[in-house]
Amino acid sequence: MPTLLPPSSTVLVTGGTGFTGRELLRRLVEEGHQVRAFIRPSSQLEGLESLNIEWITGDLGLESDINPAVEGVNYIFHMATLYRDGSATEADHQRVHVDSTQLLAKAAKQQPNFQRFVHVSTIGVHGHVENPPADENAPFVPGDAYQRSKLEAETWIRDFAETEGLPFCILRPAGIYGPGDRRLLKLFRLARRPFFFIVGHGKCLYHLIHVEDLAELFLRAAVRPEADSETMICGNPEAIPLEEMVKVINETQAKPARVIRLPAAPIFALARLVELLCQPLKIKPPIYPRRVAFFTKDRSFDTRKIQRLLEWQPKYSNEDGLRLTAKAYEEAGWLR
Repeated sequence: MPTLLPPSSTVLVTGGTGFTGRELLRRLVEEGHQVRAFIRPSSQLEGLESLNIEWITGDLGLESDINPAVEGVNYIFHMATLYRDGSATEADHQRVHVDSTQLLAKAAKQQPNFQRFVHVSTIGVHGHVENPPADENAPFVPGDAYQRSKLEAETWIRDFAETEGLPFCILRPAGIYGPGDRRLLKLFRLARRPFFFIVGHGKCLYHLIHVEDLAELFLRAAVRPEADSETMICGNPEAIPLEEMVKVINETQAKPARVIRLPAAPIFALARLVELLCQPLKIKPPIYPRRVAFFTKDRSFDTRKIQRLLEWQPKYSNEDGLRLTAKAYEEAGWLR
């Protein structure tokens, strides 16, 4: 596998113990770079202990923790997130997504050999896509604290970078999946049951990207001159309807799941109530509006920009990636 970053670059990764972060850390270590990972005291390092990584434990909301971590770095991949944490408050999202971005960017600006800040956002800032496929200039319709804070962080770093001359790019990944992922694992499990319930009556288009393809895009975005100051959606060339996803996941089953559609309004009402009850208790609700929205919103995007600027084509098609992921889950015993 060719090295994309200059040899022996010093790289800081936030969110490195997450699903995507682990794949990126492995790639960076394999390429021989000086890798630092900023983690929380509660971060789980299982499976990463053998990698040559400098682990920096701290609080992304504290300048005293951020500044030493950024000292001497060439690249920052900022992925830290509260994705699908139904117990998180507005203040929690602000701290992890906005405050951390500000502190990291200001510290990076002070580094004499800094090359690029790769800021990882989300396609969620576009909310429901009324006229798919949407591109990077589609209207912003953030629907919750996670998406609002991600959009605020995007806006801040663009303004700061353009004013202060910080090299940067913004990436908005689509739905990330692959062997080892646990965020879409519930979907795979549900697809293996006799009945699969979909909320609402829309196409429920979903845009995917395999984690290996996304790590490749991160590295390309960090070094290609064409990516500087750009915002790019990271996803496969085409979206896939949710019913088609269920069909592909079910290919190895003798009796495929039967799809049943439910009315959206009462399910959303229930999700809001459960979230309100769980938030004061600081527990993760079993159902919440963002999870329900997964089944009701179209997420279909025009990804030609990233293909053109980064000269990229995915290694995994939607169908091949889903099949391989379902097989990996089955072999691991995760679909029981």
